[in-house]
Amino acid sequence: MINTLAATSSQLALLGYYNERTFSLLNKIVILAGDCQTQVANSTNCNTLEPAELLQQSAVEILKTFRNFQAHYLGFVVTIVTTDFGALYAYKHGDYEQCLKLSTQNVCALLDAYRLHFVPMLPEFIQFLDDDIVSVIALTLIVNPQYREDAMYASVSQLTLSLYLMTQCQLKLRHSLTSLAKTLDYIEIAQRGHKVDRTLDHLTLKLIENKLLVYMSTMSTITCSSL
Repeated sequence: MINTLAATSSQLALLGYYNERTFSLLNKIVILAGDCQTQVANSTNCNTLEPAELLQQSAVEILKTFRNFQAHYLGFVVTIVTTDFGALYAYKHGDYEQCLKLSTQNVCALLDAYRLHFVPMLPEFIQFLDDDIVSVIALTLIVNPQYREDAMYASVSQLTLSLYLMTQCQLKLRHSLTSLAKTLDYIEIAQRGHKVDRTLDHLTLKLIENKLLVYMSTMSTITCSSL
């Protein structure tokens, strides 16, 4: 692990695909991993949570750098937002305000895009999501195992992912019915904008649509009962 991280740091530095924060995080991981190695060798307790968390942070920073690279070189043919991984990381750690802010900005940037960029739903990314969307992904792969071999079908657009995060954050933060109704309009636009064969996109969009409708119906009933 230490050798791999050290090599990664060196390669990123040589290629210029890193920023100061990423490089600093990688160095901290190497140091902490070395400390744990020494503690294990001496048969003492080693807390692996801190290096694991730093490793996740550095991975997200590298992915952000990669998104900026893509946007710079591919932005003229496809609309790419660069904060989707940042929003995922914020959601994973319960920072719903930050996740909502980033996701809302991304939805506004992508809603009228002529061509969308897609995010592969790899196991490494699924760890940032919750049970609902993970279940949808799993069911899709069970129904058609061939999707495992085709990244196009085992992926969602940045717009779908942003709408999912936006919806989840709004529900967790108990946004107003007016705000949720506007999100429903965004979902309807996104549904029309995705081709029929984008199965995972349509299932995900249908999932959050139903969640919004159930929540809004429940809140309306509670409001009427209290009058």
